[in-house]
Amino acid sequence: MGRAYQSWGNYPKATQTIQNIYWRNQSLPSLGNTILPYGQGRSYGDCCLNNGGTLLDTESLDHFLTFDPHSGTLQCEAGVTLSEILKLVIPQGWMLPVVPGTRFVSVGGAIANDIHGKNHHRHGSFGCHVRRFELLRSDGGRILCSKNENLDWYQATIGGLGLTGLVLWADLQLKKIPGPFIMSRTTKVLGVDDCLARLEESDKSWEYTAAWLDGLRRDSSSWRGILFQGNHCDSPALPHSPLPLFRKSDVSIPFEMPECILNKSMIRLFNLLYFLKNSQQLSDKTILLDRFLFPLDFLKNWNRIYGKRGFLQYQCVLPIKDGAEAIKEMFSHITRSGKLPYLLILKRFGEEKSGGMLSFPREGITMAVDFPNHGEDTFNLLMDLDTIVLKAKGAVYPAKDARMSAKSFQAFFPQWENFSLFIDPKFSSSFWRRVTENIPGSNG
Repeated sequence: MGRAYQSWGNYPKATQTIQNIYWRNQSLPSLGNTILPYGQGRSYGDCCLNNGGTLLDTESLDHFLTFDPHSGTLQCEAGVTLSEILKLVIPQGWMLPVVPGTRFVSVGGAIANDIHGKNHHRHGSFGCHVRRFELLRSDGGRILCSKNENLDWYQATIGGLGLTGLVLWADLQLKKIPGPFIMSRTTKVLGVDDCLARLEESDKSWEYTAAWLDGLRRDSSSWRGILFQGNHCDSPALPHSPLPLFRKSDVSIPFEMPECILNKSMIRLFNLLYFLKNSQQLSDKTILLDRFLFPLDFLKNWNRIYGKRGFLQYQCVLPIKDGAEAIKEMFSHITRSGKLPYLLILKRFGEEKSGGMLSFPREGITMAVDFPNHGEDTFNLLMDLDTIVLKAKGAVYPAKDARMSAKSFQAFFPQWENFSLFIDPKFSSSFWRRVTENIPGSNG
């Protein structure tokens, strides 16, 4: 079965022509429509889609170029996945400084969306560790970008949603780790204030922190949850046979499930069992890092659980000062709407500034919530949440978005006009056309 060339949220649907990019010396196709790079399709919304245009499939740009195990510097093509990098470098004592919740992301996609992880308070975003890269423009021009060379192109491309051209390869700086294990701890939390206070405190001594809350409880002040904390640690006594670096992904959702299966009763039961399971772990536990960092990767195609209409993830970042009150206000809107989230995660972003003009991470509190796509009611709720985020001077993550208005986007990212000067004339996306409303120079 061929690739689907859709987004991970399965909304919106798009019809696109596919052009494969097989090698770094290949010229970009001369087409009458617009083009957009496509990596692994793990963006949740439409920033990886180009409805009516062409996608440049970069999966074949999957070669490692150099790796220095002494300095931890790695050069690879943009189609290489984070999973393949980790397989290479972890056994030699190195680690990507920043990883998202899945290892099935391409390097090009990680740069385009300036991804973040559970350790932003320590290591910032992915772009902070990109030393340089080569950008191919549609006119055949090639630009070497780094903090010391073509800095403006470097800043426009990191977090630039794949619109400045095709990243061919990148140099990355890795971080040293003692082994493939995480010392993890789980702690019960109750309500928003308790959760945020524990997150703030845990950032001082834990590299990785994130909190899960059971959002199906009507009273948000009693939303119980689990705080996850983790640090890299020395390997425990190993068994006679080597441990696999990653769990095998033998479990797969074979098709888009009927909507009746994923109902609130089922999610309530799952949340209860999940809370009880994790709240029993009171002492530190050493586990393979993939269990801590990539808990859903063992279940292939888990996005199909949400059915044919897909789902919408809403991720925002809010300033520390007013973040707690804004989150409580958002919870109140969510509760009153009856569209309770099936997944709710809170994390903190640290002070380190991301390198891109349109990078999403900034110091504050970030909240991610998943909603089944129930049409207009769901969209109206998310528009209400946009209003709260705007009032609090926060922002919504483009990589997770499939519906925010042009007005909201331009308020969240006022630097978009400066960024648009770097967009390749042939490059565009469904997302960019939506949030610029055919403004001249926006490729809309």
